[in-house]
Amino acid sequence: MNNFREIVACKAGLTLLLIMLCVMPGRAQYLGSGTSAFAFLDLPVSSRLNALGGTNVSVRDGEISMGMCNPALLGVMTDKVLELNYAYYLPGTMFASALYGHNFGRSKIERQPDEPDKPNYFAAGIHVLDYGRMKYADSQGNLTGGTFGAQDILIDLMYARQLGPHFTVGVTLKPIMSFYESYSAFALGADVGGHFQTKDSTLQVGISLQNIGWQLKGFYSDEGGQVQEMLPLNLQIGLNYRFAHAPIRIGLTIHNMQQWNLGYEHTNLITDETAEIKWHDMLFRHTIFFLDVVPKSERFYVTLSYNHRRRAEMNIKDHGVLAGIALGAGVRIYKFRIGFAMTQATKSNFTYQASFALDINSLLKQ
Repeated sequence: MNNFREIVACKAGLTLLLIMLCVMPGRAQYLGSGTSAFAFLDLPVSSRLNALGGTNVSVRDGEISMGMCNPALLGVMTDKVLELNYAYYLPGTMFASALYGHNFGRSKIERQPDEPDKPNYFAAGIHVLDYGRMKYADSQGNLTGGTFGAQDILIDLMYARQLGPHFTVGVTLKPIMSFYESYSAFALGADVGGHFQTKDSTLQVGISLQNIGWQLKGFYSDEGGQVQEMLPLNLQIGLNYRFAHAPIRIGLTIHNMQQWNLGYEHTNLITDETAEIKWHDMLFRHTIFFLDVVPKSERFYVTLSYNHRRRAEMNIKDHGVLAGIALGAGVRIYKFRIGFAMTQATKSNFTYQASFALDINSLLKQ
């Protein structure tokens, strides 16, 4: 019976991979950096994700926000967990989110001995990016009076299924809305993902395809009708290894695999002379490296990561900033999880992100 279940899990994983590979070529030809709408979908929603370099598809440690990058990272530990996140980018700008997880499953008679009693993992969340109030001005920069606001809103519904002791698959449905002054847009997206881990969880591997979908209502229209832009598709693969006799986990995430060129077209330069990105530089722009210090008890963690794409795009010449480097830490106290992360985008601009999670299961058991 166990062999049969392992075969089913392997077939499910291969099917998921084939779906991703089939979708990827059809969409990749239209996508490039700066050519899609709803770019806020690439922002890390929690301090844990920020500390890991902005995204993660392999680390499965009970953080419910991990499901935002790969729904298959939901698990037993995300049941009845409420998580709140807040990020500070610039004065007046606020990025906040709330997520809640709930698991359900079968009776002990129906399940196998090596299965969790609730192999179906569900989570829902809402995320709001508010850009604050901005002043009206004409094309010359002269203030004309009055202010306006701008917001991005994401709602996500995540579902994951445990297939045997080692493999999990998941899917997310994402309504996406943006409101900029009198302009608005709406899109419907989806994520699919898979996750594999060894029995002792020392090795974890994840794969995810994010933002499959369409813009149903565009921001504006032209002579051909309403302009519908693409979502920022992102195919990611990641892995991590946790040492058996040391509180250390190392890993990497390879992102945007559906396209090689992550460069931008410069449209405001006086000359057309733009430095060509060398192949090895472009290769590392797809890769994020991270180091976790976390004991077996998982009572706390300290994370350091390096995102070369952030470094290449945000680093200012002759100003030795720490762009691309992220540092984060978290602690589990009683029924609570508290996390904090910090990154530096430019010389004078730091991003701070805080997370708070409550294990409601622990409260109910009292």
